[in-house]
Amino acid sequence: MSLSKRPIIGVVGALFERRNASTISGIARSYLAAVEAAGGIPLLIHLTDDQDVLDALYRQCDGVLFCGGGDIAPIHYGQAPHPLLGAVEDLRDRVELSLARRAVADRKPALGICRGIQLLNVALGGTLYQDINAELPGTLNHRESSQRNDRSYLAHALTLECDSWLAQRLGVTEVAVNTLHHQAVRDVAPGLRVVGRAPDGVIEAVESVDDTFIVGVQCHPEELWQSVEPRWKRLFAGFIERAAAQD
Repeated sequence: MSLSKRPIIGVVGALFERRNASTISGIARSYLAAVEAAGGIPLLIHLTDDQDVLDALYRQCDGVLFCGGGDIAPIHYGQAPHPLLGAVEDLRDRVELSLARRAVADRKPALGICRGIQLLNVALGGTLYQDINAELPGTLNHRESSQRNDRSYLAHALTLECDSWLAQRLGVTEVAVNTLHHQAVRDVAPGLRVVGRAPDGVIEAVESVDDTFIVGVQCHPEELWQSVEPRWKRLFAGFIERAAAQD
């Protein structure tokens, strides 16, 4: 793919506080590397309340990637905070929810990873489990990869619906995944369908019900595609292909 035809992918960033230093605005390099390797040009969309800035950045994008991060404030899906709710970032919630809804309305390809799948679900009217083990007793340890300090550790299988875009793209209906989360999709938003679950039934992949490219995965494929599970390259490649097809 020539440089002039490589699609621009908006990658929504986060804020990282540093002791006795300025706050960093950015995102993990693994997301950017996955976009670049698939043929896209990542454009960081930093968190700001300046709507003119966000609009200018968004208009340059052929697709939007929503990455992992902290919890989404439950006020956005009509729930009171659970005692085990983690840290929330109000500015990130506002920016990402706005961008997600705009991308869906514009039929601009949107890919959500970890927090990103949850964000897309909430943006479209769905809800979340605020803490899986507390609200779904007996489920797997969905923090296992992070607790092992190995973000690429393959902790469990992801079973995909055979007619899903993901299954067709990956070429399998079951694939091993890493797991680094304590929240998950609960009530699925209108416009989305469940296409993948963990062995305990927790929802771990969703897609649009129509031909709009909206895909969300609960695992972190940006940590897997280079060596641990190369099939995840196909996810990023498919996302970039759809973004490149935008008018």
